[in-house]
Amino acid sequence: MILISLTGGIGSGKSTVARGLAERGAVLLDADAMVREMQQPGQPVFVAMVDRWGTRIVAPSGELDRAAVAGIVFNDPDELAELEAMIHPEVRAEMRRRIDELAGTDAVVVQDVPLLEKVMGDRRTSSSIVVVDCPVETAIDRLIEFRGFDRADVEARVAAQISRSERVAMADFVVDNSGDLDHLEAEIDRCWAWIETLPPSDWTPSSP
Repeated sequence: MILISLTGGIGSGKSTVARGLAERGAVLLDADAMVREMQQPGQPVFVAMVDRWGTRIVAPSGELDRAAVAGIVFNDPDELAELEAMIHPEVRAEMRRRIDELAGTDAVVVQDVPLLEKVMGDRRTSSSIVVVDCPVETAIDRLIEFRGFDRADVEARVAAQISRSERVAMADFVVDNSGDLDHLEAEIDRCWAWIETLPPSDWTPSSP
């Protein structure tokens, strides 16, 4: 198994790169998708969040109101820390369980983790780290234009993450997404060619 940790700041294009690597043969483990599963009504994380912030974070449908949660946590570092304490240990455990199932195979496993430095902790040392990078203003402009974000909201989310330079510094490989889609496809090809040169991961499965 070759194990890759894929990360990038909000608006960097990380999800597009993740899809591109999956199209080239990688097994994709999506931390955001895991979080969404954990935040379904009745799940322990959902219950813990409602216990903390009340029904103001519950939509009329009974689902989690993600915009309401964002409005709370991205404007208050203490509240963000509370949310991360609920979610990150659960994501680490689930990610490890899924990687354990693939250990010993010849798969290229990509764990797609937006906040790698927070979510995975020391587990990232067992993988090679790919960072998707673009200028911060480019990321902000894309989120406003293509996803309808409010500028103040985006800037608050960016401020809650580590800096661009810190993220790039921890990379074994940087995917440059400062250009157009054709440029990004070429960068994904370059990344995949690099991945194919890597030795197997030294991942140690959990004890039964």
